[in-house]
Amino acid sequence: MSTTEVGKTYQIRTFGCQMNVHDSERLAGQLEEAGYLPAAEGGAPDLVVFNTCAVRENADNKLYGTLGHLRPAKDANPDMQIAVGGCLAQKDRGEIVKRAPWVDVVFGTHNLGSLPVLLERARHNAEAEVEILESLETFPSTLPARRDSAYSGWVSVSVGCNNTCTFCIVPSLRGKERDRRPGEVLAEVEALVAEGVLEVTLLGQNVNSYGVEFGDRQAFSKLLRATGGIDGLERVRFTSPHPAAFTDDVIDAMAETPNVCHQLHMPLQSGSDRVLKEMRRSYRSSRYLSILDKVRAAMPDAAITTDIIIGFPGETEEDFQATLDVVRQARFSSAFTFQYSKRPGTPAADMPGQLPKQVVQERYDRLVELQNDIAWQENKKLVGHKVELLVATGEGRKDAETHRMSGRARDGRLVHFTPAGSAVDREVRPGDIVETVITYGAPHHLVADGEVLTHRRTRAGDNVEAGLRPKTDGVSLGLPSFGAPAALPVTSGCEA
Repeated sequence: MSTTEVGKTYQIRTFGCQMNVHDSERLAGQLEEAGYLPAAEGGAPDLVVFNTCAVRENADNKLYGTLGHLRPAKDANPDMQIAVGGCLAQKDRGEIVKRAPWVDVVFGTHNLGSLPVLLERARHNAEAEVEILESLETFPSTLPARRDSAYSGWVSVSVGCNNTCTFCIVPSLRGKERDRRPGEVLAEVEALVAEGVLEVTLLGQNVNSYGVEFGDRQAFSKLLRATGGIDGLERVRFTSPHPAAFTDDVIDAMAETPNVCHQLHMPLQSGSDRVLKEMRRSYRSSRYLSILDKVRAAMPDAAITTDIIIGFPGETEEDFQATLDVVRQARFSSAFTFQYSKRPGTPAADMPGQLPKQVVQERYDRLVELQNDIAWQENKKLVGHKVELLVATGEGRKDAETHRMSGRARDGRLVHFTPAGSAVDREVRPGDIVETVITYGAPHHLVADGEVLTHRRTRAGDNVEAGLRPKTDGVSLGLPSFGAPAALPVTSGCEA
């Protein structure tokens, strides 16, 4: 690598899901290893990287509009570089430099590790470099990562997706599912914990199909149990499972592994069996609700969240009512609700019965009203309950004016609390652990305005205070080979 990058500054703008956020951490790790420095807020970076998403219909407009706003800065400073990566880059490829010829580098979802080389090549050749691979050659986990958080980290268990949902463009852009070896996943978790991280989220397009590639259908539950043996790891979450592949052994592992949080994000998409069939979602509403019943039987305190799409082609009022019925029965603590977005290249884009915007909007508003009411009812039940919070940063928009701080309970709920009381050790910092009592429940958050009951200062809090973020080196045992991996250590039983 040339040393011309040393001292240059970079900025990464991330669009979309947790996968993209984690990919951006990998991009930052590479850039810093190549000598780049994070740009100061409000400063003029030498490099701007767009890590794009293609899930929503307005993703294209958002990217090209933002690139247009950046052109005057590029004209004023021709040495500044602009790179576009992620799902939209995988989809649009060379079209990006045709529509925005001031872009220097375009790279896809399968070659995150190419960015530093492509930047150097574009600089040397004084022309745009476009490199899009058709399949994954190496896991992103082999790349170094500059983590966004000192206390919480993402860890991919797999990349890609084998599902064929008719509304989703992700499989065609991310490729077939590839599973990481369990030892590789656990090694990355241990590396994060060694850096002071308290919480990890295991990440995959369909985490509970993990292990199919190497022939172990219970690999994900074993992986959850194995995290219980990692000293210093206090919280484990995962996202997202698919209802069709969700099995009882995962529920047992959640209930019996002390550091696995009683939180489940389970995408519903629709409560209508007819629409689920059209979506190619290989489960039905009764199957979905039965999973929730089993989860709550094993973990009565579990908070369950979901994704729901309104206005899928051909959706009738009867179909929509079926969705409302499932929402009423499911009692979600929160829901990510979306109006159907037509994506060229997906089967649903060519289906008859595309609904008018006003019909979709009216149904969407009814769904949001119902879900907000349910979430408010469920949150009010928690008033008077003691909660343990991992103190967060940037979660409470009004914290400064209310003199509160914010944190996440073990079930994932957002709690705004007053960081005061005799139990507070000097000061409460993001990354610390506190216990407090809920005094008010709102639809989207909880409030705890009493005194803090306990406060534990942590190494993560020390790192936040010192302005340090973890940097992990790439963890690589190679792409999966044929045959079963070595057995995972297994823990069982609940600790008091």
